[in-house]
Amino acid sequence: MKVNVHAVNFAVDGKLVGFVQERMDKLEKYYDKVVCSDVYLKVEKTSDKENKVVEIKMNVPGDDFMVKKQCKTFEEAIELSAVSLERLLVKRKEKMRTHI
Repeated sequence: MKVNVHAVNFAVDGKLVGFVQERMDKLEKYYDKVVCSDVYLKVEKTSDKENKVVEIKMNVPGDDFMVKKQCKTFEEAIELSAVSLERLLVKRKEKMRTHI
Protein backbone atom coordinates (compact mmCIF):
# COMPACT_ATOMS: atom_id res chain seq x y z
CA MET A 1 0.00 0.00 0.00
CA LYS A 2 1.23 3.47 -0.83
CA VAL A 3 1.37 5.69 2.26
CA ASN A 4 1.88 9.45 1.95
CA VAL A 5 2.95 11.16 5.18
CA HIS A 6 2.31 14.90 5.42
CA ALA A 7 3.72 16.85 8.37
CA VAL A 8 1.97 20.18 8.88
CA ASN A 9 4.08 23.00 10.40
CA PHE A 10 6.97 20.79 11.58
CA ALA A 11 9.68 18.49 10.26
CA VAL A 12 9.04 14.78 10.69
CA ASP A 13 11.89 12.35 11.41
CA GLY A 14 12.47 9.07 9.59
CA LYS A 15 11.67 6.97 12.64
CA LEU A 16 8.12 8.31 12.83
CA VAL A 17 7.61 7.84 9.08
CA GLY A 18 8.83 4.23 9.45
CA PHE A 19 6.41 3.66 12.32
CA VAL A 20 3.50 5.03 10.25
CA GLN A 21 4.42 2.86 7.24
CA GLU A 22 4.78 -0.27 9.37
CA ARG A 23 1.44 0.25 11.13
CA MET A 24 -0.41 1.02 7.89
CA ASP A 25 1.05 -2.08 6.22
CA LYS A 26 -0.49 -4.21 8.97
CA LEU A 27 -3.94 -3.01 7.90
CA GLU A 28 -3.65 -4.83 4.57
CA LYS A 29 -4.36 -8.16 6.24
CA TYR A 30 -7.89 -6.94 7.05
CA TYR A 31 -8.74 -5.71 3.55
CA ASP A 32 -6.26 -6.10 0.72
CA LYS A 33 -7.86 -3.78 -1.85
CA VAL A 34 -6.63 -0.55 -0.24
CA VAL A 35 -5.28 1.80 -2.92
CA CYS A 36 -3.39 4.37 -0.84
CA SER A 37 -3.43 6.28 2.42
CA ASP A 38 -2.69 9.89 3.27
CA VAL A 39 -1.49 10.48 6.83
CA TYR A 40 -1.54 14.06 8.10
CA LEU A 41 0.46 14.80 11.26
CA LYS A 42 -0.32 18.12 12.94
CA VAL A 43 0.71 19.89 16.13
CA GLU A 44 -1.95 22.22 17.46
CA LYS A 45 -0.86 25.30 19.35
CA THR A 46 -2.79 24.79 22.57
CA SER A 47 -1.86 24.65 26.22
CA ASP A 48 -3.47 21.21 26.36
CA LYS A 49 -1.04 18.25 26.59
CA GLU A 50 -2.98 16.32 23.94
CA ASN A 51 -1.97 18.54 21.04
CA LYS A 52 -0.80 15.92 18.50
CA VAL A 53 -3.40 15.30 15.79
CA VAL A 54 -3.32 12.46 13.27
CA GLU A 55 -5.73 12.34 10.34
CA ILE A 56 -5.71 9.31 8.06
CA LYS A 57 -7.55 9.28 4.76
CA MET A 58 -7.65 5.80 3.24
CA ASN A 59 -8.75 5.19 -0.35
CA VAL A 60 -10.47 1.91 -1.13
CA PRO A 61 -12.40 1.23 -4.34
CA GLY A 62 -15.79 2.91 -4.01
CA ASP A 63 -15.09 4.59 -0.66
CA ASP A 64 -12.80 6.86 1.33
CA PHE A 65 -12.32 6.31 5.05
CA MET A 66 -11.33 9.26 7.23
CA VAL A 67 -10.16 8.87 10.83
CA LYS A 68 -8.98 11.69 13.10
CA LYS A 69 -7.43 11.19 16.55
CA GLN A 70 -5.84 13.58 19.03
CA CYS A 71 -3.41 12.33 21.71
CA LYS A 72 -0.27 13.19 23.68
CA THR A 73 2.06 11.45 21.19
CA PHE A 74 1.91 10.76 17.49
CA GLU A 75 2.53 7.06 18.07
CA GLU A 76 -0.49 6.77 20.37
CA ALA A 77 -2.69 8.68 17.91
CA ILE A 78 -1.52 6.54 14.99
CA GLU A 79 -2.23 3.37 16.97
CA LEU A 80 -5.76 4.51 17.89
CA SER A 81 -6.42 5.55 14.29
CA ALA A 82 -5.21 2.19 13.01
CA VAL A 83 -7.53 0.36 15.41
CA SER A 84 -10.47 2.43 14.13
CA LEU A 85 -9.48 1.72 10.54
CA GLU A 86 -9.25 -2.00 11.31
CA ARG A 87 -12.90 -1.95 12.39
CA LEU A 88 -13.92 0.00 9.28
CA LEU A 89 -12.02 -2.33 6.95
CA VAL A 90 -13.42 -5.48 8.56
CA LYS A 91 -16.93 -4.03 8.30
CA ARG A 92 -16.30 -3.14 4.64
CA LYS A 93 -14.99 -6.64 3.89
CA GLU A 94 -18.03 -8.28 5.51
CA LYS A 95 -20.31 -5.96 3.53
CA MET A 96 -18.58 -6.91 0.27
CA ARG A 97 -18.90 -10.63 1.08
CA THR A 98 -22.65 -10.38 1.58
CA HIS A 99 -23.11 -8.74 -1.83
CA ILE A 100 -21.32 -11.49 -3.71
